[in-house]
Amino acid sequence: MDLRTALPRSMKTRLGGYVHLARMIDKCRAVLAGTEGEYIYPCPMDERLLDYAGITAEQFTAAVKANVTDEGVTEWLRRTATPHATAELEEWNRKLLERGPSSPESAAKFAKYRDAVDPSRTDITAWSDLQDLEEGRPVPRRG
Repeated sequence: MDLRTALPRSMKTRLGGYVHLARMIDKCRAVLAGTEGEYIYPCPMDERLLDYAGITAEQFTAAVKANVTDEGVTEWLRRTATPHATAELEEWNRKLLERGPSSPESAAKFAKYRDAVDPSRTDITAWSDLQDLEEGRPVPRRG
């Protein structure tokens, strides 16, 4: 994938039961191809998924390199990752998607990015929504 000309999938896209996995695969493939542009792999959100799954970025990168399809990577993850009950995975997914800035410095950076795209969107408080806004995906307004 060439992230200089195409966007990675939304963090909200589910693959193998995990949010963010599809996006992380896209970014990893782009890094392997040298076409990541401004995107970072592994980023802090990637690290959260890797930690939850009990795998390293090096293991994941090797799996993406060895498996051409999303299904192949997903199957590898199923075999390799720390198993979690469905309810636990759903709770982790919810928390990741709702995660917002965790420090004053992070909040300032968040506001700067948001305001550069649309300063009227003060209803956006989660990184997942900010990514979608920045990448031109619709983000419903919250009341």
